[in-house]
Amino acid sequence: MSISNITSRPIRQGLALAALVAGSLAMTSLASAGECPAAKMQPNVRAMVDHKPVGVTDVTLGSINLEKQPAKINDRELRFRKLTIEPGGIVPWHSHDDRPALIYIQQGEIVEYASNCSEPIVHKAGEIRPEVAGTSHWWKNLGKETVILYVGDVRKDPHDHNM
Repeated sequence: MSISNITSRPIRQGLALAALVAGSLAMTSLASAGECPAAKMQPNVRAMVDHKPVGVTDVTLGSINLEKQPAKINDRELRFRKLTIEPGGIVPWHSHDDRPALIYIQQGEIVEYASNCSEPIVHKAGEIRPEVAGTSHWWKNLGKETVILYVGDVRKDPHDHNM
């Protein structure tokens, strides 16, 4: 074996490893959330349902009173939560007209039933779902795995315990 083969082999292996790592990182980057197909979007296509929470644990991990921050947003709280939804679990109907949120699906797969989509929307681990004015919905874990969501939202009423 020549000297050039000895030195070039580790270099080739290092480059192959770097390419593998770069490819893996690209594959694991956050995907955009499942979305309603454009042809299925309509205002108020799905009526409100009165499901109670089932198999849901909602833990506030932290919050900030935004009125006391430089932004001085009166009567608003930035909140960060962890929701755990067991198989068959339901996050009941709620609105985001006054509470924008970002939801990160950390584990599992969950189905959203939105007021403005005639089809259920499937959300999978690694996705982020924005929830803004005009969004009313409920969610159900139809799978066999526990779903874990991390939620950042801006809440007006600290006594509002809707999901």
